[in-house]
Amino acid sequence: MTTLTQQQCIPCHGGETAISQAEIDAFQPQIPDWCQYEVKGEQRIERLYQFKDFKTALAFTNAIGELAEAESHHPALLTEWGKVTVTWWTHTVGGLHMNDLIMAAKTEEIFKQFK
Repeated sequence: MTTLTQQQCIPCHGGETAISQAEIDAFQPQIPDWCQYEVKGEQRIERLYQFKDFKTALAFTNAIGELAEAESHHPALLTEWGKVTVTWWTHTVGGLHMNDLIMAAKTEEIFKQFK
C-alpha cells in the first residue's frame, strides 16, 4: 500500500464520490491522531495541534496554507494562541475524499518540523 504522504491530490470537478468507511479505516493507522465526525450529514476529519505560542501556531497555519495552495485542496483552519485546529473534507463529494486523508498525512509531516 502506498503511503498517504507519497500521493498527490487529484482535482475534484464533480461526479466524484466520497470514500467508504472501509477505505478510511484502512488508512487510519497513517493518521491516528485525527478524529472523524459528521456535520450536517458530511464526514470530516480534524486534529488539534498545540504550540508554545501564537507566533509558532501562525507559522504552522501559514505552512498548511502553502501546502493547500500547492495541492489545490483547502482546509478549515482555526488559529488561536498556542493551537491550530485543522479540518479536512471535500465539499464536492459531501464528505471525505482520498484527498482529505492525503492532506491530513501531509499536515502531520509539516507538524514534525514544528516540534
